[in-house]
Amino acid sequence: MQDKPISFSIKDWNQDDQPREKLLHKGKSVLSDAELIAILIGSGNREESAVGLSQRILASTEHNLSALGKLSIKQLMQFKGVGEAKAVTIVAALELGRRRRGEDALVRQKITSSVSVFELMQPIIGDIQHEEFWIIYLNNSNKVIQKNQLSKGGITGTLVDVRLVLKNALEVGAIGLILVHNHPSGNIKPSDVDKQVTRKLKHAAESLDIKVLDHVIITEKSYFSFADKNLI
Repeated sequence: MQDKPISFSIKDWNQDDQPREKLLHKGKSVLSDAELIAILIGSGNREESAVGLSQRILASTEHNLSALGKLSIKQLMQFKGVGEAKAVTIVAALELGRRRRGEDALVRQKITSSVSVFELMQPIIGDIQHEEFWIIYLNNSNKVIQKNQLSKGGITGTLVDVRLVLKNALEVGAIGLILVHNHPSGNIKPSDVDKQVTRKLKHAAESLDIKVLDHVIITEKSYFSFADKNLI
């Protein structure tokens, strides 16, 4: 008769090895990334603890949480001991963390430079695998009023609805716009289409006394600013 697989729960470990207890008694900041993930998945398998399993998952992404956040449910389920429920839990937790970064940036965000645009938008579009074009609407203090996705999947002149951009700018009372899109390839150099779209929006906005202040191209780790390069 085949032995039934054994699942090692956190509660069965030694006190010093229990991440949940460690968090309760010492605080969240003292836990390693692997220990935090172990709390999410709850148990390992007969060969390794939840912490050991978490360490193995992290090692596959060189301990980079951003890279871990890109793994699909199917990819996570390739690890022995990770079923669909655990994979979903990991994906959901990392997505919450990504959204929190975006919200924190928005709460404190006053656009003062291209760096602040990067800090605001990188958590949203910096590591996705398709192109998205966004508009940031600013008030007269250069504070963010709103940020909207304009198109998804690629950038062409036909996908940039100038009327929609300006209609929304008037509705929210924006006096400044910043154009933002990502390059999944990691190449920050603007294309001819990027330049054409910038000119198109800039000239249209000027007729309503609305300024296009910058166009920022974002990748996972870097960015290109039209304003910084005097291209706008």
